[in-house]
Amino acid sequence: MSPEEIKSRVGSGLLSFPVTHFTSDYKLNLESYRRHVEWLSRFEAAALFAAGGTGEFFSLSPNEVGQVTRAAKDVSGEVPIIAGCGYGTSLAVETAKIVEEAGADGILLLPHYLTEAPQEGIYAHVKAVCDSTGLGVILYNRANSVANADTVARLAEACPNLIGFKDGTGKVDLVRHVTAKLGDRLCYIGGMPTHELFAEGFNGVGVTTYSSAVFNFVPELAQRFYRAMRAGDRAVMEGILHTFFFPFAALRDRKAGYPVSIIKAGVELAGFAPGPVRPPLVDLTGEEREILQGLIEASRR
Repeated sequence: MSPEEIKSRVGSGLLSFPVTHFTSDYKLNLESYRRHVEWLSRFEAAALFAAGGTGEFFSLSPNEVGQVTRAAKDVSGEVPIIAGCGYGTSLAVETAKIVEEAGADGILLLPHYLTEAPQEGIYAHVKAVCDSTGLGVILYNRANSVANADTVARLAEACPNLIGFKDGTGKVDLVRHVTAKLGDRLCYIGGMPTHELFAEGFNGVGVTTYSSAVFNFVPELAQRFYRAMRAGDRAVMEGILHTFFFPFAALRDRKAGYPVSIIKAGVELAGFAPGPVRPPLVDLTGEEREILQGLIEASRR
């Protein structure tokens, strides 16, 4: 897809990022992954992110990111696949080329690795990745890689294929500055962990779509909440927040890294075989899985 086509598609509905499936010894399980992506593709996602944050991008090699991207494209049908990309500039450029060859429809540029960086450095890093590919690129503002509104504007001017801005900071003032400065030049995506907890507020500052982690295992619920958010139906949203998302977030917050682990556990409870999370993450305990199972069952009543 062209950058403009993927921009339009991303802004048209709910997004999600399938977990990456592993065997018991932490090798890629692409057969299981394809089954899961094929299932998710039936639930009207605007796009799916292959090897994103919840897809454990941080534990994958560039070659594995390419394999995961290709596997997702094999079965996603008309649903676009946006591939994860990140780390230092040379690795990010290498990964961008690998996923473009693998058939990705776009790129999600995750934060660079470890070090802090000034605005000029972030600008140079993002521009190098955009210049290396013909795919549309979405900038993920998060952690140690937070571009301010002026930097985002400079990048949008210099990089025609920069098509999106995803926020993982939760800083509404920064996001509003970006949306006010850039207008419809970019599409805007919410990327906070369990973004449903933030969706209503961010919708008010121009972030009209977001990536839903729980779409991985309760896609109907995720879509019902998204439709209520877009329609301004607070009664439906609050009902789902109280019965599912608030207790879900309390369970998620029990341990560092659980925003990924809890989603993988949910995928297994949905009948798939995603395998364990790779170290340094750890899986949910048996008791925590039972709590999650109860939340899933309650959400269907």
